[in-house]
Amino acid sequence: MVTVNVHEAETSLPSLLARVEADEQVVITKNGTPVGRRQPGLWDGRVKLDDDVFDDSFFFDPLPEDELALWEGRA
Repeated sequence: MVTVNVHEAETSLPSLLARVEADEQVVITKNGTPVGRRQPGLWDGRVKLDDDVFDDSFFFDPLPEDELALWEGRA
């Protein structure tokens, strides 16, 4: 994760966008405080999963080794 202030973000936006596209987190700060904080519960009541999603055993099964390697960046 990289943290930059507003001025640096303004002057290096193309390179920051490239980093975001490469799945790196970029935090923009103003006076040392992150701008646009995440709000827990923002989607509360807007998204619903059917109960049967959790009844299927495959939901909790371990991932196959090749897929786990992708998630962990080992592939």
